[in-house]
Amino acid sequence: MHRKFGILVGAFSLALISGSAQAAVCSNNGAGFDTFKRDFAREAQAAGIGQRGLAALASTEYSPGVIKYDRSVSRSFKHADTNFASFYAKKTKGLLGPTRSRLKQNARLLGNIENQYGVPKEILVTIWGMETGFGGYTGKYDIVTSLASLTHDCRRSGFFKPNLMAALQIIDKGWIDRGQMRGARHGEIGQTQFMAKNYVKFGIDYDGDGRRDLIGSVPDVLASTANYLRSYGWKPGQPYGPGTRNFGVLKEWNASSAYQQAIAKFAASL
Repeated sequence: MHRKFGILVGAFSLALISGSAQAAVCSNNGAGFDTFKRDFAREAQAAGIGQRGLAALASTEYSPGVIKYDRSVSRSFKHADTNFASFYAKKTKGLLGPTRSRLKQNARLLGNIENQYGVPKEILVTIWGMETGFGGYTGKYDIVTSLASLTHDCRRSGFFKPNLMAALQIIDKGWIDRGQMRGARHGEIGQTQFMAKNYVKFGIDYDGDGRRDLIGSVPDVLASTANYLRSYGWKPGQPYGPGTRNFGVLKEWNASSAYQQAIAKFAASL
């Protein structure tokens, strides 16, 4: 960072957290976004977020496109759940060969993770492939901007607020650089698309480099995904088809019943 730019960002961050403390207020449009950022910065500072995280918040702008997408996305979920065959064919098209290749290429890593966390390697590579094509495309949207816009929007502010706070924490801890914090429009991060709150809660530094890197480290990605599923009650050696306990855990991964079924069906085919 150039020194002059750093001084300007630091000054703006200090301006955000000055004044009397109050909770950030949501809105149904972009009005008051700067005030929202100022108030949220106070909350973030009180929660222990330091200068890097505050500067990340200060750099955001309201995104109407993200809000428009969020308000329309529920319709696409409903369509997928009532047209499973079409959804499954589209989601798994061309996936079988690459998935089997990843199973072979990462056999030792996947075996170690399965032994430690109890989640089958077939489930892990299926999620990895379906979410981002094994990290081929993790999203182009600025995560902090997306989460700040969604938290400012009153529709689902309560869901996105802890994820915005967690995204600032990820940056503040140096797990991911600010410039690398790009993902899906709802703020999903990395090769298996973790929400920031889950990143902080379930992320694992499996390669031992001191960072929980779910964007660039395959060991961290797969171990964190397994840790997430185990933490929600995955039972080793048990079936995972519809109606089973483990299938219920897949509901914690994705709210779409079509997506849950697709994971189970494709993993079983491996």
